[in-house]
Amino acid sequence: MEIAALNVKIMFQKNEAVVDGIGNHMNVWRDYFSCHATVSGSGGGEMAVAGLTVPEVDIHFTVRFCRAVAAVTCTGFRICFRGELYDILSIDHLNFRNRALKLKCRRVRR
Repeated sequence: MEIAALNVKIMFQKNEAVVDGIGNHMNVWRDYFSCHATVSGSGGGEMAVAGLTVPEVDIHFTVRFCRAVAAVTCTGFRICFRGELYDILSIDHLNFRNRALKLKCRRVRR
């Protein structure tokens, strides 16, 4: 993997349960780890949701392997890139060589 290809900065966010002052439990997204990545992806397509046509954007992030990235799971983390939020759909460990991870993501609809 060429270091020069890691040309964008992304932020991993972790989902945590937090208790407020009166004992209510809430899910909160907190910044977990920031690193540089290579971005690639399909231009997307469209899908129909509740009678509306919405764009579907799939994007792939490739990051260097480290302990913080190795702890990332599909269900408890998401990625923030250029102000947009992306859910992690799958994680490819690239033959388990501990050099890089490829994350397949989809933009969060809000």
